[in-house]
Amino acid sequence: MYLIDSNIILDILTQDPVWFEWSSSQIRSYLEKGSLIINPIIYAEVAMGFLDVIGCDQAIPQSFFRRDPLPYQAGFLAAHAYLSYRRRGGIRTSPLPDFYIGAHASVANLCLVTRDENRYQTYFPTLSLIIPD
Repeated sequence: MYLIDSNIILDILTQDPVWFEWSSSQIRSYLEKGSLIINPIIYAEVAMGFLDVIGCDQAIPQSFFRRDPLPYQAGFLAAHAYLSYRRRGGIRTSPLPDFYIGAHASVANLCLVTRDENRYQTYFPTLSLIIPD
C-alpha cells in the first residue's frame, strides 16, 4: 500500500513541467501494485487549490485514492520528529503536517511516494520511500 504525498498529486493536477511525467508514472505504476492512500492532511494540502469540495473530490476521487484516517500513534511520532527537527535548528515555519505524513506512513507500514526525500529520510530513517532517482 502506498501513501501518496500531496506534491505528487499537485504535480499531476498542475501539469508541472518538470515533475508531471515522473509523478504520473508513479501513480500508474503503484496503482497496479496496491492501494493508493491519502489522509486528511494530504487532502487539505491539495484542497487549497479548489474553490469547493466537489471540485477537490473530483480531482482526488475516492474511487482512485483510499482515504485513511490519521492514527493517533502517528501524532505522537510526528510530534517527536518535529521536536528533533527543531532541536537541530530547523526553522519554525517548516510545517508539522509534513512530519505527520511521514509518521502516518511509518506507523501504518506504508510506502511513501514523495519528492521530499531529505526530511523523510532524516526523521523517519526506516520509512520506505519512493523518490526520484
